[in-house]
Amino acid sequence: MSNVETEILLDDEMLRYARQILLDGWDIDAQLRLKSSRVVMIGAGGLGCPASETLVRAGLGHIHLIDDDDIEASNLQRQTLFLPEDIGKPKAITAAQMLMRINPLITARGTIARLSEDNAYELLDMASGTPDLLLDCTDNFATRDIINRISVRYQIPLLSASAIAMQGQLALFEPHLNTGCYHCVFGSVVLDAEADERTCANSGVLASTTAIMGNLQANAALQYLGLTKNPLTNKLLIWDGSRMQQRLMGYRKESECPVCNSLS
Repeated sequence: MSNVETEILLDDEMLRYARQILLDGWDIDAQLRLKSSRVVMIGAGGLGCPASETLVRAGLGHIHLIDDDDIEASNLQRQTLFLPEDIGKPKAITAAQMLMRINPLITARGTIARLSEDNAYELLDMASGTPDLLLDCTDNFATRDIINRISVRYQIPLLSASAIAMQGQLALFEPHLNTGCYHCVFGSVVLDAEADERTCANSGVLASTTAIMGNLQANAALQYLGLTKNPLTNKLLIWDGSRMQQRLMGYRKESECPVCNSLS
């Protein structure tokens, strides 16, 4: 995160974020921390659209969206940054352009690419500094496992969300604290080929599920970036829309985790 002391809130920003700054526990310093933050979001689909929109409306300073997919008609049911005339366009670029229209006071850019361990340093623009937060908005375990490995390798906090059918999960991992990673929680599932094949494309998802999970992801990101607080420390949030229930499940670092234990 850049030096907050060098940042100021412009008059337009004070007006736009006035209701937020009035909140107990959220002041100008929190807003300045959010403005100075740089987030990289992997996936500009059902989760990425609501999460990025809420963050941008709230005043996140810099967001970089990475996605290699194009917009399809079936995406419009839940991917809220896209319109019918956008079908066929790249998701990352189109979403970034829409975010800039929603809030011209922020910076958003999109990259058409698939993140891998080989291209991570370049795509995450590590040469100019470490991102403040990675947002995993993808839809399969194999990709999430890759993102987790990148998070651990470069010590970047990872906020991972998932949504399928009427269920969702959310966790915020801080590799620099050595308290566990995505693989500690889902290692056995990552290795299950059948589980990896279960995505929104072949299993379905209710439009409200991605909207709710994307905004829960944004809520956690706002607290982490603006208040330097992890509301999910060593906890996995599990949301069940069919029962209208939400619960927290604790987890611990796996002592033999092949990902985060290798760097401890």
